[in-house]
Amino acid sequence: MYEYIGGTVRGRGGHLIQIGGVEDHVHLLANLAPTSAVSDSIREIKANASKRVNGLTILSERFQWQKGYAAFTVSYSQIESVRRYIANQSEHHRTRTFEEEYMEFLRRHGIQFDRRHLFEDEHHG
Repeated sequence: MYEYIGGTVRGRGGHLIQIGGVEDHVHLLANLAPTSAVSDSIREIKANASKRVNGLTILSERFQWQKGYAAFTVSYSQIESVRRYIANQSEHHRTRTFEEEYMEFLRRHGIQFDRRHLFEDEHHG
């Protein structure tokens, strides 16, 4: 799926720097085309990846992403550290869940949130 997502990013005029994840989420570090809104790029990436996975019939249930996503800008000086973070997802999540890590990230950067609006239960996704 990672290669396919990279192809979608490139097809939309962007450049994928790093991709990685674990069972319940994926991270992309990418330069997206400045001619498209981030929301349009994410929608296309998710739609194309879902179509590809479901077309392969490799899962017993239909694959679909959660409804939401998060997008953050990264300063040029931080690209390498973010790239390493993404490459080591399985290591990061041995001791902390994605939800715990994400909420800590939001708190650390002063982003207010309501836990009820961040994540969907699997049976609703």
